[in-house]
Formats: sequence, C-alpha cells, structure tokens
Amino acid sequence: MSTEHVLKSSTARLWKLIEERARPDADTAAIDRRIWDLFGGEWAVMFTDLAGFSRKVARFGIIHFLQIIHEQKRLLLPLVETHDGILIKIEADSLLVIFRSPATALRCAMAMQRACRNYNARRAPEEHVALCIGIGYGRILKVGDEDIFGHEVNLASRLGEDTAGAEEILLTHAACTAIGDVPGIRWEEREADFAGESSCWLASYD
Repeated sequence: MSTEHVLKSSTARLWKLIEERARPDADTAAIDRRIWDLFGGEWAVMFTDLAGFSRKVARFGIIHFLQIIHEQKRLLLPLVETHDGILIKIEADSLLVIFRSPATALRCAMAMQRACRNYNARRAPEEHVALCIGIGYGRILKVGDEDIFGHEVNLASRLGEDTAGAEEILLTHAACTAIGDVPGIRWEEREADFAGESSCWLASYD
C-alpha cells in the first residue's frame, strides 16, 4: 500500500497506528494520543432498529421484510439529511447515524417516529415500520464516514437494538444530560441493564 493511499485513507491510517501499538516496545500512551487527536470528537450517536424482525420473517417471509426495510429507508433517510445527520452504515434493518449535537439527534428521532406513525396509519399491521431508537452522546472515534467506535456507540446500539420498544426513543444519561430540559419533552428514567449501565431515559412528546 502506497504512503499516499495510507495518508488519504482514514481506515488504513487507524489500523497502521493500531499495528504499531501492538508491538512489544510500543509507547501505547503516545499512540493513543495520536489516535484521539486524529479521530476523536464529541458526537451524538443514533442507532435504529425495527421491532419484530424474527416474528415477521417467520410469518411473512424474508421478501416481505425486505420491502419493510425499503420503506424504512425511503421514509427515514431524507429526514437524516434534513437534520444534517451523517449516515455511517446500514446493516439489515438498522441504521447507524451521527449528529453534531444530541438535541439535533433527538429532533431527528422524533421526526422519524412521526413519519413512521403516519405511514403505519395507512397500512396493515404486518406492513408497519415499527421503529426503535437509541441515542448516545460523548467522545468517540470517527474514522472518516466509514465507522465509529466508543462507549456511547455501544450504548446507543444496545438501546436501539435490544432495549427500546416500537415507537420508543431511549437515550443514555450523557445524551439526556447534554440535551437538558426541552419544552414539550417529558423525561422518564427507566431501569435497563445494557452494556454495563443500569438505566436510561425515555423521551416522550406530543
């Protein structure tokens, strides 16, 4: 791999530093500082998932569910763009998106849930886009627009994929604290065992 390619590729640059860090004589503290200087930043992280994946696939088949995934993208990706989110990846029925502020992430999440409710009101139950959303906020590693790493990434993933129910928006303590009081938003602390945490916050709104 050419030096020019390594300098231009965020992923290659990160793993080159990780390779250096793995050497027995490596100054790991110095390399860690370089990695955080290159890739570190404060970001809000949103992870979305669709409720009932296994049940719907078992009952209606995978092609039916692929249609639901298509409708989800059609509904939600324009809202990500409108709210200046950066789409990091799509994995099956899940979206991983980052925002510069947790307040913007929450506004986008609310717009997403409203769009899904409006869509679902005109569809049969088996065609519903039953969206679950988790939001975290904190210092993470952002590797270009290709991937992100960090504790709040893990927390948002667990909230969106494993903890939130359909039509719910769950936030980590860091995200909720950073947003603070917002007119029209009601906060409810909820017990939840996820990625080493014991509770999260449910955002309710009209």
